[in-house]
Amino acid sequence: MMLTATQALQQGNNDGARIYAANAIRKKNEHLNLLRLSSRVDAVASRVETAVTMRQVSGNMASVVRGMDKAMESMNLERISVVMDKFESQFSDLDVQTSYMEETMSNTTAVSTPQDEVDALLKQTAEEANIELQHDLASREAPAIEVPKEKVGEEDDMLAARLRALRPAT
Repeated sequence: MMLTATQALQQGNNDGARIYAANAIRKKNEHLNLLRLSSRVDAVASRVETAVTMRQVSGNMASVVRGMDKAMESMNLERISVVMDKFESQFSDLDVQTSYMEETMSNTTAVSTPQDEVDALLKQTAEEANIELQHDLASREAPAIEVPKEKVGEEDDMLAARLRALRPAT
């Protein structure tokens, strides 16, 4: 749109350039509004996912509470111990899932666009518009991004086995 506005100005068509510029501004505002809407939809999707997870956790906790009630009625210490172990296991599984989801979401946004490509595009745009950049983009270092390291260990294997054991039951 701005290219056509520039061409209209070069041809002396000020009214046409004004219309093209107004269209460009309107399209830019539409883009920003759609971007805001996209962000809101993503937030709602995240809340729905959290609600689904919480519903599953609530169901598991209700099951554990029923098991605890039965164990308490008979005062069978072995059964109480088994129920408490199951509760602790489910609680630690929930912690692992929650921390993994939070870590994944924070790392996803950090690595989405390579910094050198952004710098190259800014330089190209500035050169085309005969604008001198005030900062030397090449000398600026991109922030270090930690890539999540895959943890392989006995504890992870044990948690994975517990998770597999829980899946058929739910």
